[in-house]
Amino acid sequence: MHELMTPDNSMMTQMTSLHEERLDFVFRTLKSTGARRVLDLGCGSGSLLYRMLADKQFDQITGLEDSGVSLQQARSVLTDYLSEENPRIRLVRGSYAESNPDLAGYEAAAMVETIEHVRPEQLSRVERAVFGEYRPGCLFMTTPNREYNPLFDLAPGEFREEDHKFEWDRIKFQRWARGVADRNGYNVRFGGIGEFVPDVGHPTQTAFFTRCD
Repeated sequence: MHELMTPDNSMMTQMTSLHEERLDFVFRTLKSTGARRVLDLGCGSGSLLYRMLADKQFDQITGLEDSGVSLQQARSVLTDYLSEENPRIRLVRGSYAESNPDLAGYEAAAMVETIEHVRPEQLSRVERAVFGEYRPGCLFMTTPNREYNPLFDLAPGEFREEDHKFEWDRIKFQRWARGVADRNGYNVRFGGIGEFVPDVGHPTQTAFFTRCD
């Protein structure tokens, strides 16, 4: 017997589908840069790391994660890769709002659905650390598009996850990203992932930062 699809689990199905589409999109974008050394900032339980490790192009991958629970999940998912004689993967416990010279010099970086977990008053610290110190050659960022939320049956002001500190509309996200790019010597271009709806946009909005030098 098929399960009766209620509005709630219909939304969860949409979210799960979007999550997988987003990870695949980010993976393809990183691969297209030709980068071999990649930094995943806010790597969570390792879903993007797992995709990169399955591709021999990426020979030095570092995942940074502030949550010990998520980092333990990532270690479980990536056990086989971590136990190799010369592992291509390194997992680091820490925050991308903090200075860490070891995270400088990567060819590419990703921030997938993580910036919205940062308290607004901490965004300047994130900017200084990620774009001022780590300074990857390029960085691909994704974040929810608040304008799309009504299509997920969310109430006005309701976030997609309880832990989100904010969710930007397209204008606010692009204004912030352009400011970051201008202040730190990057170019930035915008796009989206998921179904495009006129006057609303994509459910996921993206910014691709490329260092000018």
